[in-house]
Parts: sequence; structure tokens; C-alpha cells
Amino acid sequence: MTNLTEQFSAYSRWRSNAGEAVVRLRTWLARNDVGDAQSDLRLQYLLERLNDDKLTVAFVAEFSRGKSELINAIFFGDHGDRILPSSAGRTTMCPTELQWSKGASPELRLLPIRTRARQTPVSEFKRYREEWTIDSLTAVDASSLQRALARVGETERVSIEEARGLGFAVDPAGEQGIKPGTDGAVEIPRWRHAVIQFPHPLLEQGLVVLDTPGLNAIGAEPELTLSMLPNAHAVLFILAADTGVTQSDLAVWRNYVQGGGARQRGRLVVLNKIDGLWDGLREEAQIDLEIDRQVDSVAETLGVDRGAIFPVSAQKGLVARIQDDASLLERSRIPALERALSDDLLPTKQDIVRDDTLAETREVTAQTRALLEARLSGLREQLQELTDLRGKNQSVIEYMMRKIRTEKDEFEQGLQKYYAVRSVFSNLTNSLLDHMGLDALRDETRRTREAMLESTFTRGLRDAMEGYFRNLRAKLQRSTSEIGEITRMLEAMYKRFSVEHGLKLSPPASFSTLRYETELDRLEATFNRQINTALTLVTTEKHALTQKFFETVAMQARRTFEVANQDVEQWLRAVMSPLETQVREYQIQLKRRLESVKRIHEATDTLESRVDELKQGESGVCALIAELDALQDGVAAALGAAALAGEAAASGEVRAAA
Repeated sequence: MTNLTEQFSAYSRWRSNAGEAVVRLRTWLARNDVGDAQSDLRLQYLLERLNDDKLTVAFVAEFSRGKSELINAIFFGDHGDRILPSSAGRTTMCPTELQWSKGASPELRLLPIRTRARQTPVSEFKRYREEWTIDSLTAVDASSLQRALARVGETERVSIEEARGLGFAVDPAGEQGIKPGTDGAVEIPRWRHAVIQFPHPLLEQGLVVLDTPGLNAIGAEPELTLSMLPNAHAVLFILAADTGVTQSDLAVWRNYVQGGGARQRGRLVVLNKIDGLWDGLREEAQIDLEIDRQVDSVAETLGVDRGAIFPVSAQKGLVARIQDDASLLERSRIPALERALSDDLLPTKQDIVRDDTLAETREVTAQTRALLEARLSGLREQLQELTDLRGKNQSVIEYMMRKIRTEKDEFEQGLQKYYAVRSVFSNLTNSLLDHMGLDALRDETRRTREAMLESTFTRGLRDAMEGYFRNLRAKLQRSTSEIGEITRMLEAMYKRFSVEHGLKLSPPASFSTLRYETELDRLEATFNRQINTALTLVTTEKHALTQKFFETVAMQARRTFEVANQDVEQWLRAVMSPLETQVREYQIQLKRRLESVKRIHEATDTLESRVDELKQGESGVCALIAELDALQDGVAAALGAAALAGEAAASGEVRAAA
């Protein structure tokens, strides 16, 4: 794990350095009074994202594939024993998150299985500590962690009706669900979700390990498949070398990992238990040949590249770590998987964080730079005016006063148009939020629920659910139209003030709803695979189907619209901010010019002192612009963006030379 720990430590330091560079920028803006509330808020949000940054690695497999043992081998070998239970049979009965937050207490939190009956997602329950059964971990040694985590595998027996009411599929044959026992009862997990918090080098640096149960338990917790797995930065799909790809493995892969055929980065296949081939009768070359054949077979069945498949022995890798046996560790092939994990996961996450941070800080600094350049332009214009007044008589000075007053009157007339645009902007904003807002989503959800409950046939249920997606897309499309109208109107106003009054304004930033439409597409594809099937519609009671749809699909759609609302509200504030700031700055400069000429009109001897003041002001603003550029360069340097640009340029030069 040493290399993986070092990689995560390096990433954590990189992220910390980036945060410090953003703090320096934010502090400088406040100290020099050149920022505004919106810019400060954007940088605050950015810092919160950097501080709370997490990397989630999910482990997915059918039962008895060695998933928990693999987690032990990769992350917990330095504890000297197994941490996650890894005995024969089913050990992980509910989704389990291993994490650590600064200032937290070591503990195991368990959410009772019967909370499913309350139509509330796990993410909502995480806000209410009292809903969980909590075991405090007074010690975080291997034995204490083992005893605590053994609770994750606890089960209870309930009637078939209760099991189905809690969302579990029950099948007398055991093929499409849990098989009842001879007593007619069904064994289900005691817990719906588990979170264990304890200090660990990787967890302390933002890693979250998500251990998932097998097929039947996965399907019973749709939030896992609709939100947790799709949002994981890496998903390791574990197979057993002795069984290859079974039908249930294939079902897990197609429905929950591959995501309906969309190949995603960070999806790795692990072929575990290769030590089963170490029978002492075959030579190493024969073993390698057999492993290669298994890899080829898995690659063909799953439709993935061979390079995404990693044959390992988790059990031997764990033993090697505990016993500090380098040769056994190498033979287990665990280090190759760890290298792939760090090479794939961390650079991808780092690219995302780098791009987001650079985009936010560049927009803030560009807006601030435009303000400073406008201030500099105003100072230089005043300086030129006063320099031209040297040796002039009072009539010339009076003419200058009239000229500035005329400019002020013209600008105030332009302000009337600006205020009119503000009024239209406000109306368009209200209309946009009517289409995209949560009130509209609640109305749509209510109508869909009523239509489903009133439906008497399968066709009506399907029409209501499919109509839900159509109507949400229509809302996003109408929102796109409103956004386009807002953007065109502001572009015209920006251009008018730039041309007529010389304001330094770049075109307003654009906004797209594509990411939310893409998320709806992904959600609908999952809905079509897991709910909108002939078998599910025919075999699931109407109220149970309605409950499942709104607990999962509608809840995830709400999250998408919540994010969309936050993003569009921030864009609306940000898109007006540059114009408001420049208008305010221009008004201040006009007032200063007029007051300056007035003073000179009243006392000619103040001309030279005022010229000196303006020259000092000019030097001060130039220094501020240089400092701002240096701070933005500092952010880019902390993110490694300058080095990447240099590498890209060098690569281009090499290609050109070739």
C-alpha cells in the first residue's frame, strides 16, 4: 500500500497548496477592496469544495468473490490482520462506507433495515444521527475493528410479505431473488447501510471506500445503483478466477457497473483467487498461460480491453503484507492493481479539480482585472485632462467642467436603459426559475404520483413514469430558451456600455443545461433497466411500484434539479456582477473628475498637487494589476497548470520538428 499511500499523500498536498493559493487571492481582494460579494462567495464555495474533496472507490461483486479480502489487502494490510470480515459465505449484507472526517469520533453507524418503509433515502437519513444505531470505537486496533464490522453481516428472518414490503425480491427458485427457507421465512439484512469512521492514512486524506453487497441486496437499495455507484470515482468489479463470469456476475456488471453500455473511465475488473492455480503441480509459465486464457475469456464476455482486467490473489497479497513478504506480494499481483488504481483514479480526479479551480479563479481575476483597468483608464483620462489644463485660462477650465457634466448626463441617461434591462432581467429570471425551480418539480412529481395511483393498467403506470421524464426534459428545454434570451439581452447591454462609455466588459459567461439533461438520460436508462420492464410492471403491486419509483428515480431527479437551481442562481448573480461593478466604478470616476476640475477652477494652485495625486494613483493601480496577475499565476502554479502547459508546448514542438 506504500505507493498508493504516497500517491494519495501527494494529491492531498497538491490540493492543500491549491487551497492556500486561493486563500491568498481571496484575502488580497478583500484587503485591497477590489472584490465584490459575489466574487468572495464564489471563492468561498471553491475553498469548501477543495477542503471537502473526497475520492470514492467502490467494490462491487457477487457473494464469495473475495471482495472484502481485496479491500483488506489493498488498504488495511498494515493493521496486521483482517479488518473487514472475510469468512466463507455472505459477509457484507449492506452497503458499507469506510471514511474519516477531521474532528470526527471513531464509530460504526448502522441504519436499520426497516427505515426503507419510510420512503426516505439514505442520504437524507445521514442528516439525522438519532436514526442510526451507533457503536463507539474506543480503540481502533484490528480486533476492535473486526468486532465492530462483524455487525455489518447481521441478518434476521422475516415473512415473505414483510421482505417484499421492504423492497426485497423473493423467488422460490432463488434465481430472481432471495429464496425462502423451509419455514417459509426469508433471511434479510438487519441493516440498510453502514458507515464506519476511523483514522487511517488514506481515509484521512479524503478516500472513501464503498463496500457493496451481492446482486439481490444491491437491487433492493436503488439509491446505491442510481447515485452512489455512478458517482464513484473508481469502481472495482471483482470476479473469481475459479468461476469466471457467471450469469449473476454478468447481471451485476450490465445493470450496476457498466451502466447500460456506456464505458466509463475508472471501471476496473479484478479476477481474484488466482492462487487457486498454485497447486504445486504446474510450472509458473503454465500458470501464467492459464491466467492469460481466463483474462481473454473475461475480456470477451464483458466487452472490455484486456488492460482493464487485473488477475490477483487478495488473500496472498494480505498475507504478504502482514508477513512483509516481498516475493509473495509480487506474485499476488496486488501492486499492479494498486498502480492502475492510483494512475487512473488520482489523475482523473486531479484534472477535474484543476479545471474547476482554474475556471473559477480565472473568472474572478478577469472580472477584477477589468475593474482595475477601468479604474486605470479613468485615472489616465483625468491625468491627461489636468495636464492639458496647465497654463490654460479659466474659460478652458469652465469648458472642461461643462464637458464632464455632459458626459455625466449622458451616462445617467444610459443608466435609465440599464435599470430597464435590470427590470426585464428580473422578469426573465423569475420565468426561468418557474421552469427549473423546485416548486415546478414538486408539482410534476405530485401529478405523476396521482396518475400512477389512479391507473388501473400497466400501460397507465408506464405512461405516467415515462411522461415524468418527458416533462422534466421539456422544463429544461424551456429553461434553455430563457437562458438564451437573458444572455442575448445582456450581451447587447454589455456592448452598449462598452461602446458608448468605454467600459472594459467581456461578453457575459454562457450557461448550459446539457449536464442536467445528460444526468436525466442516465437516470432514465437506469429506470428502463430496473423498473420499466414487463416483468417488474406485471409482478410488482401498484403501490409498491409507485413507492419504489418515487424513493429512487424521483428522489435522484430532485437532486439533479437542486444542483441545477444552485448553479443557475449562481450564474444569474455572476452574470450581472461585472456590469454592476463597472457601472459603479464609472460613476465614481465621473464624480472624481468633476470634483477635481471644480477644485482647480476655484484654486489654480491645486492643479500640480492633483496631477501628482493622479500619478501616484496610476502607479498604485498598475501595481495592483501586477499583484493580481502574480496571484493568478500562483494559483496556476499550485495546480501544476503551468507545468502542464509547458509539457504540451514541448510536445507540440517535438511533433512539429518530426
